[in-house]
Amino acid sequence: MNILIVNWKDIRHPEAGGAEVYTHEICKRIVEMGHNVTLFASKYNGAFGEEEIDGIRIVRDGGRFGVYLKVKNFYKHNNEFDIVVDEVNTRPFMTVDFIEKPKICLIHQLAREFWFYKTPFPINYIGRYLLEDKWLSKYRDIKTVTVSDSTKKDLLELGFKDVEIVYNGLSVEPLEEISEKEEEFTVLFIGRLTPTKKPFDAIKAFKLAGIGKLWIVGRGELENILREEVSEDVKFYGYVSEEEKYDLMKRAHVVLVPGLREGWGRVVIEANAMGTPAIGYDIPGLRDSIRDGETGILCRPTIESMAEKIRVISEDEDLREKLSKNALKWSKNFSWDKSSERFFEILRKAAG
Repeated sequence: MNILIVNWKDIRHPEAGGAEVYTHEICKRIVEMGHNVTLFASKYNGAFGEEEIDGIRIVRDGGRFGVYLKVKNFYKHNNEFDIVVDEVNTRPFMTVDFIEKPKICLIHQLAREFWFYKTPFPINYIGRYLLEDKWLSKYRDIKTVTVSDSTKKDLLELGFKDVEIVYNGLSVEPLEEISEKEEEFTVLFIGRLTPTKKPFDAIKAFKLAGIGKLWIVGRGELENILREEVSEDVKFYGYVSEEEKYDLMKRAHVVLVPGLREGWGRVVIEANAMGTPAIGYDIPGLRDSIRDGETGILCRPTIESMAEKIRVISEDEDLREKLSKNALKWSKNFSWDKSSERFFEILRKAAG
């Protein structure tokens, strides 16, 4: 099967996130099954116009916004595909308007509140209350894949008729048993250092709780400001290797996951695989990846509520042990192999 995926970012894009990891992990396994996958994405400084990564053909053209125009010309001269995957990251590629071949929509989460963080007035209001719903309305009648029950519910409320869930997998093997934690109670924030991930909420909640130490891992636009928060109790790591990331996850007692909205919450399951539960905001995505009171704790999306839950889990060793064991067990439900098989089966049926 020849498959075309259109997304504005690929795995090597400087702003690549969880959605790009998902697409790459799924696609490289579909290639291993013997199929051809082409990903059309935007260019960025220093990027090749075309290259192959893990067997996936990556074609890049156009910038952040120009990519949406370039894809039509690309398809005009490269229409040998059996099926097209239109991956929606705020804005769809409108393949429904110019591609007649079978297609599916892949959407990790709705933009909603993100409009007010990433676009200026009045575009933010136009996007949130007019454009997003108008764009998505064109996809209501085609097969759609998403990554969580929260996003599926959102899509069904918008009138989507056929939505299936294919969960994120794991890029690390879950531990056989929980390893030794830090002697002092330790909380970890790990993720992109951007306003929508709310790293300052994690820092403020930790300081309000007034117990233990905090490790901050990640990079992004808030990095320099966040480094000013370093103190005896707050350590800033910045970017770390995958090996070091999982080592920190193993040693921490809990990960803090504030935020605005998530497709799923990949960091939650990665930490779970290291025997570490999460305290997360009760928002779309996190309420799917965290089983409240069983594999982690959900809190109201406020600094005060997160601080309260930090205190609760720090003072109750039996609760920590229960959550850690359940979190590790929960993580074993997820694998990229299983997810890629399910995704391909959806593609196969849609292609006819």
